[in-house]
Amino acid sequence: NDTMESIKQPMDLVRLSLDERVVVKMRGGRQLNGKLHAFDAHLNMVLSEVEETVSLVEIDEETKEEYVTQQRRTIPMLYVRGDGVILVAPPQRA
Repeated sequence: NDTMESIKQPMDLVRLSLDERVVVKMRGGRQLNGKLHAFDAHLNMVLSEVEETVSLVEIDEETKEEYVTQQRRTIPMLYVRGDGVILVAPPQRA
């Protein structure tokens, strides 16, 4: 597989995802899905056509049960600060 042979360092996987859609999991229950335009060694990134999903865990005061709500929004262009990044998933390849 040519893709696997071209990955020598961890950042190579991110480099190979330039101009493709990636999934970025962030601290605080945020997930971003967008097209990767640029990144640096700190994983600061510029994404476009971003769909942000924020998962919030709330507790019902009466039953004390936890339930998760999700809020979604679309952002045309976004700068992502690298210190909040937990995971970058490259696009699915067949």
